[in-house]
Amino acid sequence: MRRRTFITLFGGAAAWPLAARAQQTATPVIGFLSGRSPSEAAYAVAAFHAGLNENGYVEGQNVAIEYRWAEGQYDRLPSMEGDIML
Repeated sequence: MRRRTFITLFGGAAAWPLAARAQQTATPVIGFLSGRSPSEAAYAVAAFHAGLNENGYVEGQNVAIEYRWAEGQYDRLPSMEGDIML
């Protein structure tokens, strides 16, 4: 009887870290798409980060941001949108 108890406890202890990891939520990903270049849109990115921070989100900690820059080539925007949606 002791052997069964030991095996049961050992098996449960080994599976516990896997169950704990499975309960963690995935980090949300935000797509930031701009027709400008990063340097031209620096003020908009700063304001965007400020708004996220006010609501408890910090890039790299609890939210990821995917940036795409068309750099004035607006015909690239539709394909860039599809790239972010994947």
